[in-house]
Amino acid sequence: MYFSLIELRRDIALRDIASVYRSGAYGGHQLIWDLFSDGPDRQRDFLYRQESIGNRLKFYAVSQRPPEDVKGFWEISSKEYNPRIMAGKRLAFTLRVNPVKTKKDSDGRQHRHDVVMDAKRKLGPSRKDCFMPEVVQDKGKEWLLERCPSLGFSISDATLRIDGYQQHKYYKRKGAAPISFSTLDFNGILTVADPEVFVNKCLFFGIGPAKGFGCGLMLVRPA
Repeated sequence: MYFSLIELRRDIALRDIASVYRSGAYGGHQLIWDLFSDGPDRQRDFLYRQESIGNRLKFYAVSQRPPEDVKGFWEISSKEYNPRIMAGKRLAFTLRVNPVKTKKDSDGRQHRHDVVMDAKRKLGPSRKDCFMPEVVQDKGKEWLLERCPSLGFSISDATLRIDGYQQHKYYKRKGAAPISFSTLDFNGILTVADPEVFVNKCLFFGIGPAKGFGCGLMLVRPA
């Protein structure tokens, strides 16, 4: 595996790639895909997270192959990524996810539901706005804690911060059905319980859906 920091070249402005980037997260999806797509049948084999600081656009990526900049937009720094982590290791982490749960309808068909909006709909009309921060904290925490055991780690509740809830809607092309998803940002301290599971299922494979739109990549460093 490879870990890459991918930054827009300093002599390239966002307006120079606006024809691709203008469509927001879908544009970011196209930009990062271009770095890993070496053929029309290539399946996604990478995770990424998109960041923007002022006019500077950058991505973090974990991938099976190093990215290749065929368009000349990027400064890329890649290194082999083979974490050596012991059980009991404490790590600071940051994570952006698409927080959904799967429910069955009356016909037995499965549907994904945004956990924050699902909880908000259950509140009375007068409570929907004032309780939004509590809903984000409670449902976000519940969503992540449910997944910790199967991903090989536990979390210290006292360190966990959940914010940045956003809803996104983008169009692949004019007239197409919208691509809709939501995101939550997590920051905190975790403790590794099962290093093999943690590395292979969490760090390499990612957490939750919408990985093609920058969700699921957990970034870690020693606590």
